[in-house]
Amino acid sequence: MGLNELLSNYIMNVWIRSGTIIGLSVVAAFLTAWIIKRICALAAHTETDLDDQIGAIVQGPVFWSCILFGVSYALEPLGMQDKAIGIVRTIAFTISVMIWAFAFARLSRVILRFLANRGTQTGIVQLRTLPLFENLNLMLIIAASSYMILVAWNVDITAWLASAGILGIAIGFAARDSLSNIFSGIFIIADAPYKIGDYILLDTGERGQVTDIGLRSTRILTRDDVEITIPNAVMGSSKISNEAGGPHVKTRIRIPVGVSYSSDIDKVQEILMRVAGAETKLAKHPEARVRFRAFGASSLDFELLGWINHPEEKGITIHQLHCEIFKSFQSEGIEIPFPQRDLYLKETPDAGTAPPDRA
Repeated sequence: MGLNELLSNYIMNVWIRSGTIIGLSVVAAFLTAWIIKRICALAAHTETDLDDQIGAIVQGPVFWSCILFGVSYALEPLGMQDKAIGIVRTIAFTISVMIWAFAFARLSRVILRFLANRGTQTGIVQLRTLPLFENLNLMLIIAASSYMILVAWNVDITAWLASAGILGIAIGFAARDSLSNIFSGIFIIADAPYKIGDYILLDTGERGQVTDIGLRSTRILTRDDVEITIPNAVMGSSKISNEAGGPHVKTRIRIPVGVSYSSDIDKVQEILMRVAGAETKLAKHPEARVRFRAFGASSLDFELLGWINHPEEKGITIHQLHCEIFKSFQSEGIEIPFPQRDLYLKETPDAGTAPPDRA
């Protein structure tokens, strides 16, 4: 059997031709994966790991795209009907779109977080606006991938858009609370009264660290390790105290102290400043200070003011200051007064006199 006859038999054998196409697609998939790995190895010497993350994300979609491409085109030599081949190719295209949509979602999240961490205060992408861009980007990816899949399956988009307008009105009335939360979430993210990681205090008394800002709700983690989910519509209409806001994360704590009227006020101030200076959790700048606030009903009212570097240290710092102030006052003979009431009896009934009968 000559070479020409072997080639002729090979060309005529449709199964061998289809298997060859699939085999070549597999080889191409592994080859592209190897090339991407080599590029990532070369990029490992750069200052950031952004290129490494991008390579790791696109490696899988490229691999499976090559496989699906080979499978879809390996059906032609088998002599299948055009309709069947079209369905298989549409399925392969749909799977590819879903794989790449997931990859683009991860890729955009990595890039946005990289820009937010390296961005300046005047940049568009910052840590406080990061959730907004992530949510908008996710919606765009879902919309684009859904549109491509519908077009691939020859679905009439015009009719869907017309129906969506009517359906949107009905949904708007039925889900007005949810829409209110979504719009409030967008305004919260854009206005940024707080960001992820901030310690906030609501007017209802809840205090905790912001762990997530979504389109529908905001989640805060209290000091009791209890996560509270609050609708954004409630957050948008509430009075919120951001303990981590302002020019820096530091926040000030106040320790009110009352001493007796016989105390030496200079000595009291000296003791309070000494206690503040020995407390390691108080910031050195701005430095702590003591203020004589008022002449109380039974005490001279002082207040120790100090700054802490992180809002979560507020409770333990106040505890330690209270303990040290009490010990220092005891050792120095400074009295901490407490309210006392004296009761004077103008008349007392005689021991042998019975109380009058009020019947």
